Amino acid sequence: MHGRAPTVQGDPSRRALYRTRLPGATYVAVLAAISWSLAALSDALTPLVVGVALGALAANVAPVPPSFAPGIGWAAKSVLRAGVVLLGLRLSLGDVADLGARGLFVVATVVAATFFGTQWIARQLGLRRDLGLLIATGYSICGASAIAAVNGTVGADDDETAYAITLVTLYGSLSILVLPLIGSLIGFDDQTFGTWVGASVHDVGQVVAAASTRSDAAVEAATVVKLTRVVLLAPLVALVATSRRRSQTAEEPGSARPPLLPLFVIGFLAMILIRTTGVLSDSTLDGAASLEKVVLTAALVALGLGVRVDRMRRLGGRPLLVGLLAWFLVAGSSALATALV
Repeated sequence: MHGRAPTVQGDPSRRALYRTRLPGATYVAVLAAISWSLAALSDALTPLVVGVALGALAANVAPVPPSFAPGIGWAAKSVLRAGVVLLGLRLSLGDVADLGARGLFVVATVVAATFFGTQWIARQLGLRRDLGLLIATGYSICGASAIAAVNGTVGADDDETAYAITLVTLYGSLSILVLPLIGSLIGFDDQTFGTWVGASVHDVGQVVAAASTRSDAAVEAATVVKLTRVVLLAPLVALVATSRRRSQTAEEPGSARPPLLPLFVIGFLAMILIRTTGVLSDSTLDGAASLEKVVLTAALVALGLGVRVDRMRRLGGRPLLVGLLAWFLVAGSSALATALV
């Protein structure tokens, strides 16, 4: 007698993994929804910035249950990487070409000056190499997303990563208030002001918030310049990975080396190429942009939940000073480059 072959109702270990992540992921989703509601109260706020702040507030006001840790960790890593991939759909290679030699010069100058200059400042103040690298990456490219991309190739611990994300969020938010005032004092016109904001502010949402204090023309210029900085995420990750591979080869022959480009960074580049082909409709791109914001907000809530004031105190106040000096560096170098071209 022949019975029916048993059917497999899913992998039990995978189902158990999902159940383990569910409490923390639900907590992150609730805080992300609250972040969107709070951000809607003011044009100066973005869900991503509010998400980091709300996550940090929640983590420091009330202890996060240990059972939430797997879900929060998943959101801080995998969900964030999915958001970085979606970020690639914001820009096409044609946008980069339209920026022209002037804009490309500003972007290249600011990224190089900020990336290498911030690491030099960090070394002078005695910060660990990995923490200085994370801060430099976040300031020079695109804030928390860039920090997450590079973190896979370095040996920074969770506290250092949280501190770096806190710094780019804090000083990037400060830029929304300060740069419009300085831009008016300097006398930048709308196009020049937008270029300056796009070259100096860390997060895309913060860029839009700062530039929108002027005009649509300023927002357009700022967004294109900012997203061109984001394109440099891939070569920057490759540069860091190559440097680390050489160091590991010299110090630990035969040890596992980080990939030149993590899979999600390759996905980010693929999305740029797809956007460049023009096969996606405007409605599809709008939907992808909305999804990207939702995904990144949830991820930044999870990253904010890793910010613990008591742990940051153990790292001392020097990273805060490095962040301040790096903020002056990126704003100053971008203003100078913008004024010169």
